Amino acid sequence: MVVATTRAGGTSVAPFDSFNMALHVGDSERAVLSNRQQLLTLCPGLERIQWLEQIHGIEVVTAFAAAATSTPTVTAIADACYTQAPGLACAVMTADCLPVVFCDRAGREVAAAHAGWRGLLNGVLEATVARFGAAPEQLLAWIGPAIGQRHFEVGAQVRRAFLDAACAADQDDTRSAFSPNPLRDGHYFADLATLARIRLRTAGLSQCYGGELCNFQHEAQFFSYRRQPETGRMATLIYRLPG
Repeated sequence: MVVATTRAGGTSVAPFDSFNMALHVGDSERAVLSNRQQLLTLCPGLERIQWLEQIHGIEVVTAFAAAATSTPTVTAIADACYTQAPGLACAVMTADCLPVVFCDRAGREVAAAHAGWRGLLNGVLEATVARFGAAPEQLLAWIGPAIGQRHFEVGAQVRRAFLDAACAADQDDTRSAFSPNPLRDGHYFADLATLARIRLRTAGLSQCYGGELCNFQHEAQFFSYRRQPETGRMATLIYRLPG
């Protein structure tokens, strides 16, 4: 089961209105915990959620299956998590970065990864794929709402870093994921979803979906840090149904 929250339906007040999942953005702790508990109860078969303290790295942790509690505050310092336990969700929080969830075709393994450009460049998606027992060609990935290319400007050094990291077969596709900003020399609009698809393809995945929803563009539905620095976070989670 895959769930991606929007900004609507919670208890947080502006500028975190209203279904904010993050404790670190300045929102009321009471409101956030209420929102997390509401999310837990809205998802059929979901018993626990593994929350992460995300640091734009590539660490992948195994979700804390031993923590048999419905508390909405159990956290680990990492940017991806993995589990085989039913009823335990792997979750990531985003407000521009890519949320990417994975499962194997048999439905026995699931994972979620948080991929900003730094994590994407340094290999957080590849590290998540490597955690699976199933071969990469047996995995499926879905990219949730994230900032679209027309709103995500980066400097030439970011483009150069991705090109330097890309293998020869991926050079042209990687180059095409960056569109020059005609108004600012040396600046580019980066397509994070396309860059993620390239990295996943190179890692051996043949089925990757999503990546079409821009959270910057759809203000009523999604939070966006680049649109409004003081804002909330959405959650994207994946879990196996019990039984």
